[in-house]
Amino acid sequence: MHIVMAGASGLIGTSMSAAFRDAGHSVVALVRRPPAGAGEVRWDPAAGVLDPSALAGADAVVNLSGAGIGDRPWTRKRVEELFSSRLGPTRTLVQAMAQMDTPPATFISQSASGYYGDAGNTVLREDAPAGSSTLAQICVEWEQAALAAPAGVRVVLPRTGVVFSRSGGALGKLLPLLRLGLGGPFGNGHQFWPWVTLPDVCAASLFLLDSPVSGPVNVTAPEQADVNTIVAALAHALHRPAMLRVPAPVLRTVMPGLGEELLLHSQRMEPAVLASAGFRWQHGGLEDAARWVAAKDSST
Repeated sequence: MHIVMAGASGLIGTSMSAAFRDAGHSVVALVRRPPAGAGEVRWDPAAGVLDPSALAGADAVVNLSGAGIGDRPWTRKRVEELFSSRLGPTRTLVQAMAQMDTPPATFISQSASGYYGDAGNTVLREDAPAGSSTLAQICVEWEQAALAAPAGVRVVLPRTGVVFSRSGGALGKLLPLLRLGLGGPFGNGHQFWPWVTLPDVCAASLFLLDSPVSGPVNVTAPEQADVNTIVAALAHALHRPAMLRVPAPVLRTVMPGLGEELLLHSQRMEPAVLASAGFRWQHGGLEDAARWVAAKDSST
């Protein structure tokens, strides 16, 4: 396939574009700077500018655009940026597709586990309702923008969970502490984190390119686990203790809004659509995933 990708330079985008190319697909990245070669096309999503010819001949468009959720404190300005950095690119892509006689057949537009808000121990399949948190509001508007794609375009909305990688991403700050024996659970640790490894995120995207699946898709591992269990598994794989619990009031004080929604909210997600469609996980179990994360002699 010929794939046009927005957000190809991030942690997930870098690995995903490599996985696409390894599978034999061609990838063109949309960039905000002057293109560095034939594999890049410039656009300005903040201004809604994308020449529809950039999508000509594309079989699929993959949209991973969005400012990092946990990169900075959630000031009012930052929250506005979290919204605009997702809605602007998505609407720009949809508008470009609407101007084409033959738009791409598939539009995979990223969403996130934050869609569900704080759901406690409730098992969340793709038909579960949206939450009321800031992240839930972002995801709802993000998905609605993608669903405005022209008729005939298959829209896929991966609600991706906490991505495990060997560096950066959701574990970027926790792993170094765990390696030193200084890490531990957040809050009481009973909240569920819908985890998934980076290789499985990429594999799921490859799978969804060829699958007839449309609409929301929970991109998480099939084994559900709370934070206590996840941190214990990672610490065990690293051969380190994990005794230093971070109390919830401290997180709320040090990381207002951010700490609450990212670290303390509970989302017990079930990847029902992927499972029923026949997807096979490389790291379906937490113990195996923790061993993969802890490996030091492989690339990220």
